[in-house]
Amino acid sequence: MARLRKGDEVEVLSGKERTKRGTVMRVLPKGDKVIVEGVNVAKKHQRQTQARVQGGIIDKDMPIRAASVALVCPKDGAVRVGFAYKSEGDRRSKVRICRKCGREL
Repeated sequence: MARLRKGDEVEVLSGKERTKRGTVMRVLPKGDKVIVEGVNVAKKHQRQTQARVQGGIIDKDMPIRAASVALVCPKDGAVRVGFAYKSEGDRRSKVRICRKCGREL
């Protein structure tokens, strides 16, 4: 089970984009990177093709290291992620929790 998932709100901890917040659009576990909406945006020159009618310069969200972002807890802000097991009847499920307040994320 991963610490970060698609759709999570995260805050950047280091680099030129520090303190920016955004939503995880894609997780790349092989390279230990994530793509966050509106963070680490690069300009890309795109040629016009049959599939892409409009050519020109587009903004592309580039990946950043997963260690450089932290999950945002609604109560505490940027926090580290812990794990706990939750019993539901005869099943146990692993859930992510906030390391500061213990709330389920």
